[in-house]
Amino acid sequence: MALPNLSENLTETHSAEQKTPETKEVLPSLSLDETIEQIIGGFGWSQFLQALLVSVPTLIDAQQTFISIFADAHPKWHCNLNATCNPKSNICQLPKSAWSWAHSSHKTIISEWGLECASSFIIGLPASSFFLGCLIGGFTLAIFGDFWLGRKKLLYLSCLIMCLASLLTAFSVNIWMYSALRLISGFGRAPIISCSLILLTERVGKRWRGQIGSIGFFSCTVGLMSLSAIAYLNRGSSWRKLYLYTSIPSISFCIMTYFFVYESPRWLFMQGRDKEAVDVLRGIASIPVNSLDLYTSNIPLRKEISKVNNPYKVMKDLCKRGWALKRILASMALGLGIGVAFFGMLFGVGNLGFNIYLSVVFNASMLMPSNLLSLVFIERWNRRGSLFVSCIASGILSMLCVVLGRGREGIQIGLELASLFCSCFAYNVWLIYTTELFPTSVRSSATSLARQAVVLGTVFDPLLTSAGRRYEFLSFGIFGLAIFLCGFFLIFVPETKGKALCNTIDEQEQKDSIIV
Repeated sequence: MALPNLSENLTETHSAEQKTPETKEVLPSLSLDETIEQIIGGFGWSQFLQALLVSVPTLIDAQQTFISIFADAHPKWHCNLNATCNPKSNICQLPKSAWSWAHSSHKTIISEWGLECASSFIIGLPASSFFLGCLIGGFTLAIFGDFWLGRKKLLYLSCLIMCLASLLTAFSVNIWMYSALRLISGFGRAPIISCSLILLTERVGKRWRGQIGSIGFFSCTVGLMSLSAIAYLNRGSSWRKLYLYTSIPSISFCIMTYFFVYESPRWLFMQGRDKEAVDVLRGIASIPVNSLDLYTSNIPLRKEISKVNNPYKVMKDLCKRGWALKRILASMALGLGIGVAFFGMLFGVGNLGFNIYLSVVFNASMLMPSNLLSLVFIERWNRRGSLFVSCIASGILSMLCVVLGRGREGIQIGLELASLFCSCFAYNVWLIYTTELFPTSVRSSATSLARQAVVLGTVFDPLLTSAGRRYEFLSFGIFGLAIFLCGFFLIFVPETKGKALCNTIDEQEQKDSIIV
């Protein structure tokens, strides 16, 4: 999969160097970023295998994020014989002897803990607690990806925390313990998607950055579909088994694959760990060995580098710069609207009257063509234009889902799927776009901060979904309005398609001033 022309050019350069000494002066003039681009600018099998390993945590993330769709669902019930009730009755107004659950009383937390008549706040509390934990983790845990832990260690530490908390969730005794463990799981989950995406994009050249980032989106889709399959096979059993069947394999994966994944060479260079960075470049290079030696020998290895001891100070300094603050606020506004719509529609499938297993499969199936669209056109279309169109379209379709689909389930599910398709595409582009807006030295912190806006919007989705069972506009109407309005914040951020990634804040600022 490596680019043949690049390899041939580099081989010719190496041969020319042996014949004419004057060409030796060309390579030392390359900057560090240009040298890295030459080494990993193509796309080889080593990079592909590394991408697959780094994408699996996003699969696990999808399972743990949406597991509440099944574990916290309202199960079906039926009237008992000789009882004065009908299927349209409000079970909260019926005596307990008049009705029974259609399946085991341990099927979901609603039936096991008798929450069928609880308020929307109590029913939505576990899922909201999960995203509240994501919000806390984003401000406390995610920032270590730029400094002490790095991309790789943070990714696997976060995944391990999330899965261990999920394993313990299976042994919850009440709604409060359940919600607390979901909060801890969300705390660990906070940096996974952004960290995985950064680790993917920092180990390939700018030509393949968009396509390789899309692998993580496919992994999320597979995670959601596999969750639906596990839930369907477990449909007659307790919700506790669902947590066990998803967490135990995930913990095993984290432990086994940690030792086979490379750290980001760009981050290693920023930390002054040049020798380790060169070793990583050798492991993921997409050029021939003779050309690789030629380029790596021209990287000056430093013995010491001044390290940042206060990451929050760096972020504070970043926010003091007008261009950076504008990018952070605009990307957060975009993330807020996209998060409310995309995750809200996934959580709200139970409100459409369809079979919940089929609804989730339909939604997951719709994510696949959206991901394919992202993969094919991410490097052909501008980031801003494609993001704006998808946000506006998703918003209009979601609001039409309420207006035109009321009482007509076929039309409603069709509009919902079309809106989800657009919001998924917007989410994919937004994730890649935000990683390109900020330099390497603060990329993990800045993108994690932007993702907190997504999480903030998602915190309210379970509550809106619960309230939407009575008032439809409070779910899909709000989802559509949020993503529609957020699209207009794109006027405050620049286009990044085809641009090289900068390493430091000053380098980014200097580059932007030259462009202006």
